[in-house]
Amino acid sequence: MNQKQVNRIIKLLKEKGISFASGLTDIEVERVQNDFEISFPSDLKLLLQTELPISSGFTHWRLGINNEKEKRDIENKINWPLEGILFDIRNNLFWLDTWGIKPSNFKEQRSIATNELAKQPKLIPIYSHRYLSSEPSEAGNPVFSVYQTDIIHYGKDLMDYFSNEFGFELPKSFGAINKPKRIRFWSNLIDLNNKIVK
Repeated sequence: MNQKQVNRIIKLLKEKGISFASGLTDIEVERVQNDFEISFPSDLKLLLQTELPISSGFTHWRLGINNEKEKRDIENKINWPLEGILFDIRNNLFWLDTWGIKPSNFKEQRSIATNELAKQPKLIPIYSHRYLSSEPSEAGNPVFSVYQTDIIHYGKDLMDYFSNEFGFELPKSFGAINKPKRIRFWSNLIDLNNKIVK
């Protein structure tokens, strides 16, 4: 997204009732990325530094670096994908072959899954249980809807996501992505879900 596109997205979101505060400063972005050990792709960073969405459901990054309760809430959101996978390991027989033989003990299962997830691209909470991949560190990453191991694409990129989530049409001049970029690990989970559904 370029600045013109970001300004248009913000305008369209405001028309849907989304509230915004002043954008994050460079210092705030640095603090957020350090405190939460994440890296904003350039399109998300541009949006958050232009104006910061603060309506209910959005991740309020500024509060997260200035308020302990809000910081814990954001940490919980960041941990949500791992916790959901652990839930399905414990309760729904989930296990990936690439992790090796599944131990019978949940403590060992948890340790293996946590170590494996730590190697994967971190997911950045955007709104509710919608997440943008932090990798690759570039614009155009897809947005996932994450609920335990039920993971689907909810937007081919950030613009497409906002259009889908909040029900507005993007100007044709913005162009369109034919298919979402593949993201290490997370795209494979979507493929696995699609095979199960078929």
